[in-house]
Amino acid sequence: MINDTIAAIVTAMGAASVGIIRISGPDAIKIGNLVYDGKRDFIKTPSHSILYGKVYDQFNKKIIDEALFLIMKEPSTFSGEDIVEIQCHGGIIPVRKVLELVLRNGARIAEPGEFSKRAFLNGKLDLAQAESIMDIVNAKTEKGLEVAINQLQGGLSLLVNEVRYELLRLVAFIEADIDFPDDDIERLNSTQQLEKLIVQRDKLINILLTAQKGKILREGLNVIIIGKPNVGKSSLLNALLRENKAIVTDIPGTTRDAIEEYINLGGIPIKLVDTAGIRESENLVEQIGIEKAKEFITKADLILYVLDIIEGISDDDKKIILQLLNKVPTLFLANKVDLQYNQEKVKAIKNVLGEKELILISAKESQGLEAIEERIAALFFEGSLQVSGESIVTSTRHVQALQIAYDHLKGAINSIQNDLPGDFVVIDIRSSWEHLGKITGDTIEDDILDQIFSQFCLGK
Repeated sequence: MINDTIAAIVTAMGAASVGIIRISGPDAIKIGNLVYDGKRDFIKTPSHSILYGKVYDQFNKKIIDEALFLIMKEPSTFSGEDIVEIQCHGGIIPVRKVLELVLRNGARIAEPGEFSKRAFLNGKLDLAQAESIMDIVNAKTEKGLEVAINQLQGGLSLLVNEVRYELLRLVAFIEADIDFPDDDIERLNSTQQLEKLIVQRDKLINILLTAQKGKILREGLNVIIIGKPNVGKSSLLNALLRENKAIVTDIPGTTRDAIEEYINLGGIPIKLVDTAGIRESENLVEQIGIEKAKEFITKADLILYVLDIIEGISDDDKKIILQLLNKVPTLFLANKVDLQYNQEKVKAIKNVLGEKELILISAKESQGLEAIEERIAALFFEGSLQVSGESIVTSTRHVQALQIAYDHLKGAINSIQNDLPGDFVVIDIRSSWEHLGKITGDTIEDDILDQIFSQFCLGK
């Protein structure tokens, strides 16, 4: 039973036309009435109504602001509790003053994610749906948003709950067979049990197969641009961004630190990292930048290796390319094709790459960018990323729970195949059922629950 009332600012701080303070809990209506100054009876106003009035500070006997008061009475609210939202003028000062007044009248400041946590505890959302709220807030592309909305509407939860229901039914059959061996009841032989387990195992496999796609949609691809100094890495970054973010000069070693920017490539969020040129250097600052570039390589999902088509391929290039081949997905780009270049140097590059493709580009003239984007999509999504109506796993926590549940189903299947007693089979099935429940929050521990919601932003 939640018996206190919380409040928080739920809009971004700063100059704006409107700022919103949300109050949720058993005293929300009472507190709203205490700060409301208007012509209507606040307490008797029907649910889901809006009142216009002034925000009145009864302690100092003065008006703080004019506002709209949105009144929503439980249980038909987001949190399942009484909610009052005060929509006052935006800006740091008026919003903070209204929140301070609400807190003085009996509310306490909400913890990060506490509104969503109360919605979960009051049965308005399951845990997977609650987690999708932050995926919506943090979505980097329209496709990422589409997946998050699907999860908020219960797409993933539906799949998980279907498997849990079938596992529980199977446990009931097996346990009845163990407990009442002589009774005339419906039974499943080992072959039938095995068939049902394999069906549920395959469902988990299909869900897990979406995990890579989900990780990319949520976190983006980590794409690192590397190469020797002055080959056009920063120019390529600017060209892909369609704006000038990186300093471009003819002086080698201009980029001393990594520059990170996001782009949207056909619905795929991509974090582009422009690194310092890799070469031997006596400059301490440049050396630090080069070491950082090498660190980024180890974390890359994809590398864009830029070569200068005018200079051709050097011994340093050859060493780095040999280290990259077959270790990290890499696209090799020959830059500056807008200038006159020697075909023999192109052949020399291709000889080192072997079967790897060389994409000819001009970062300065934005030539070859479409080819880069097409290759990235082909590498990770076989040319396209379709998410419409699909339930995709985006959370590492969900993937871990699914993997453990899958492993337990494998254990149950092995037990049946090895003619082990039904007790062994039931233990694994129940463990699988329990770990799937951690996704929806049915079998989640309180400390993990607190940790999940603590990652939410304040006001959610």
